Amino acid sequence: MADAQGAGVAVSGGEAGSHPLQIEANGINVITDAERKGHPRDLFWPWFAANISVLGLSYGAFLLAFGISFWQAVIVGLAGIVISFLLCGFIAIAGKRGSAPTMVLSRAAFGVRGNKLPTVISWLLTVGWETILMILATLAIATVFGHLGWPSGTATKVVAMIVVVALTIFGGVMGFDLIMRMQTAITIVTGVLTVMFIILVAGKIHWSAVSALPGGSAEALIGGLVFMMTGFGLGWVNVAADYSRYLPRRSSSTGVAGWTTFGGAVAPVVLLIFGLLLAGSSKGLSTAIGADPIGALAVLLPTWFLIPFAIVAVLGLIGGAVLDIYSSGLALLSLGLRVPRYVAALIDGTVMTLGTIYVVFISGNFFGEFEGFLITLGVPIAAWCGVMLADIALRKRDYAEPELYDPAGRYGDVRWLQVGVVIVATVVGWGLVTNTFASWLSWQGYLLGPFGLGGKSGAWAYANLGVLVALVLGFVVTWLFGRSAVRAQEVAPREPAAAQT
Repeated sequence: MADAQGAGVAVSGGEAGSHPLQIEANGINVITDAERKGHPRDLFWPWFAANISVLGLSYGAFLLAFGISFWQAVIVGLAGIVISFLLCGFIAIAGKRGSAPTMVLSRAAFGVRGNKLPTVISWLLTVGWETILMILATLAIATVFGHLGWPSGTATKVVAMIVVVALTIFGGVMGFDLIMRMQTAITIVTGVLTVMFIILVAGKIHWSAVSALPGGSAEALIGGLVFMMTGFGLGWVNVAADYSRYLPRRSSSTGVAGWTTFGGAVAPVVLLIFGLLLAGSSKGLSTAIGADPIGALAVLLPTWFLIPFAIVAVLGLIGGAVLDIYSSGLALLSLGLRVPRYVAALIDGTVMTLGTIYVVFISGNFFGEFEGFLITLGVPIAAWCGVMLADIALRKRDYAEPELYDPAGRYGDVRWLQVGVVIVATVVGWGLVTNTFASWLSWQGYLLGPFGLGGKSGAWAYANLGVLVALVLGFVVTWLFGRSAVRAQEVAPREPAAAQT
């Protein structure tokens, strides 16, 4: 029975939320009406907990690195955070309407097997994000130990990595019920400790230095906007429906979108503004954040608060990683891996651990790897997001859920228009982004010259226009040319329920 459930056969997993210490039985199957419960406001907890990480403070340094002023950074930062999480909110509506994971619902737009391309991209993105969060947690613990005068070398990093990885994998393996309870607890603890952190380091802010930061160009502003979008909401769009799928069908779509957006955006907005004030007050701190984004913040704190700081840092990072590992496991199942859901989570946990070992113990340039990862995968996921948003907007009825698993059903095997749009938008998008921090990405930006944007050394080289272009292309092409196909899907007679794989 467990194998069937993990592979996605339609079986009951028990009443949602009633067995937090039992492994979730549901895989990529449609959630039955008996298991759907809760209210849209319940979405606040997982999204807030996943994004209250003190990493949000470090984004202040990342954003100012684009050479823009404080007020410019506030404007593009707020816009990037809110807009990108609003995209998550729109996609979360599909979860309520279809009661299946995001990358299963995406089959309606791309076809049952055509959806394998965006699902692979989604898997890479979620595994990459969970790895990044584990790296940050490991480095943060080692740095705090060093400031306390405790051992902070390789042995400490190994132990720290084992602890944070184990907690993350445990949450991902147990599944939805435990995750929802974990995120509520993480929200309360990290919220309180984060407020204490802000109070303790507020004296480090020097408004004279912050206000003296020179303004940047329009190209720099766009680059900062894109970076914030890819660093926040665009990193979550491919999993946004995974947590709304347990809500009753009658739930308000406005509420689903609103609570997802608010839960995801409110903490990053506060943390970013405070992070901008800190980074703008000290160039040394801003530079240190590039090497160790969270650990560098520990130098600002009194010794007695270092342990609470480590707790808030690690819990916030685990809150995000747990959501990622849960969703990356669902992506593997959607690709056709026929194993129980918890086994898929364990596979992803192994990949995450290996990636953490590489960056912590072998590679030394964190920010270069981080930015390269975000921009490179940000382009195809933005293209997918554009397609998905247009497809959701075009649909007037709920999904014919059994046919999401049937290549011969109304959603088809491969919808070549949407698959082709993602491929073309990605090729164009990668030609309009650059990354000088990661040498293996030097091939990007090949269209900046032909398009008259000054080449790889011109003013537009770091604006990363490719992400926005991919998002717009995906949406516009699907909106204009996918309407008739969606209309035909919605008027077709519904098939009887079938096995879901």
